[in-house]
Amino acid sequence: MQQQLGVDAPDFGMLFADMELAPDEEVASGRVLQPKVEAEVAVVLERDLDSEQVTLSQLISTIAYVLPAVEIVGSRIKDWDIRLLDTVADNASSGLYSLGTRPRKLSEVDLRTCGMLMERKGEVVSVGVGAACLGHPLSAALWLTRKMAEVGRPLQAGDVIMTGALGPMVTVSPGDIIDTTIAGLGVVRTAFAAN
Repeated sequence: MQQQLGVDAPDFGMLFADMELAPDEEVASGRVLQPKVEAEVAVVLERDLDSEQVTLSQLISTIAYVLPAVEIVGSRIKDWDIRLLDTVADNASSGLYSLGTRPRKLSEVDLRTCGMLMERKGEVVSVGVGAACLGHPLSAALWLTRKMAEVGRPLQAGDVIMTGALGPMVTVSPGDIIDTTIAGLGVVRTAFAAN
């Protein structure tokens, strides 16, 4: 994703309650500007993480479960001509997100090698793998955990971490239906209203 957007560092934004889509909820036209979708692994925490020096083993011990996820990103910047500063100012280009409905224990899936397939009406539009996310989705989660503690907003029990894109993001249009499969985690369907 960093290569696709021409940035050389991770960024982050906040997930708010009104950004989470209910299962099978359609995305209303115009709800996200210039919408694109990207497949991610979502991590849900069981306990607070408040140390800037948190270790990988400490992070792993606080993960309640993982889910397949789709982030619907958008941009207020014309034609997505953005740099890292633009994404920071635009809450990491976050718009909405949808989660799978079958939680998996971390021990049940290899996040590094899990393959991702995204289809629009049966046509493959993006493929990827867990390793495309900073080498491993948990590397991204660890980076975010430390960063949030550093900026004074440590992660808490129940927080959802979207670990980052597993493959290229895809532009969507009204009427699109996106089915995203992440091996070992399941499927997320994201539908965009026709009008």
